Amino acid sequence: MFPFINPKTDFAFKKIFGSPQSQKILISFLNALLYEGESTIQDLTIIDPYQAPRIEGIKDSYLDVKAKLVDGQTVIIEMQVLNVLGFKKRVLYNAAKAFSTQLEVGDDYTLLNPVIALTITDFEMFEHSEQVVSRYRLKEKSTFSDYSDDIELVFAELPKFTLGIDELTTLTDKWLYFLKEANHLQSVPASLGQESAIHDAFEVARQSHLTREEMETLDRQAMFIHDSRNAVLLGEAKGIEKGIEKGIEKGIALGKREEKQSIARSLLNRLSVEEISQITGLSASEVEQLQSER
Repeated sequence: MFPFINPKTDFAFKKIFGSPQSQKILISFLNALLYEGESTIQDLTIIDPYQAPRIEGIKDSYLDVKAKLVDGQTVIIEMQVLNVLGFKKRVLYNAAKAFSTQLEVGDDYTLLNPVIALTITDFEMFEHSEQVVSRYRLKEKSTFSDYSDDIELVFAELPKFTLGIDELTTLTDKWLYFLKEANHLQSVPASLGQESAIHDAFEVARQSHLTREEMETLDRQAMFIHDSRNAVLLGEAKGIEKGIEKGIEKGIALGKREEKQSIARSLLNRLSVEEISQITGLSASEVEQLQSER
C-alpha cells in the first residue's frame, strides 16, 4: 500500500491546496504553473470556492480551489479527471462568472479585477498540441494582438508530462510530477523534498494523517472515477459495434445513445441528475425521464 493519497481526486486536491493551512503550498504551486517558478505571488487568501449562480435556471458550479491575490486578481483552480461532455464550455463559463460576479448592482466596471482559471486535467484536451501547459486570452483574430488580459485560461494536461524523477529541473516540473506520481511513491524523493512547499504537500497527502471518514470519502471517489471511466469506454465500444451492425452513420449514433441511456440507468441510484448528465452526455431532462420510467 502506498503512503500518499492521489492528489488528482477531488477531495485530495482540495485538502492539499485549499485547506486553511495550505497557503504556502498554493503560493508555490501557482507560481510554478502560472509564472514559471518565479516568486510573483507573495501572498494570497484562500476563499470558499463555491460559486452561486445569480441567474435563475443556471446550474451551480463547484470549483476545487479559489484564491484572491494581493493585487486583486482572482485565481480559480479545478482538477478534472474525467473528460465529460461540455467541459471546455464549463471552464469558460466558470471563468466568466468569477469575473462578472465581482460587481454588485450599480458598481462601476472599472472595479473588475482579472481572473485566471487554472485547469489541470488527467486527460488530453488539445490533441493538436504537445504543450503540457497552455495559456489562452482574448486576441484579435488576424494580428493576434491582445484585446484584454482580464480573463486568462491556463491548462495543464498531465498525460503530456513524461519526465522522470531524475529529469526534473524546474519548480513547474516538480509540481507536475507531484500531481501525477505522488500516490505511486513509497517515500518523498530527495529532489522534491528540498522544496519546502512540496514537502509540506506530501505531509498533507500522507494517508496516515487522514481520519477514517476522509479515507472512506477518498475510496468512494476513486471507485466512482474507475466505474465512470469503464462505463464511458464500454458505451463507446458498444455504440460503435451497434453502428457497424446497422452499417450506417445513423445506426452508430443510435447505438451510442442507447448505451448512454443504459449507463445512465445504472447510475440513477448513485449520482445526481447533473452528474449523470455530465458523464453520459444526456440532457438533464432525458435523465429525469429515465428516472420516471423506473
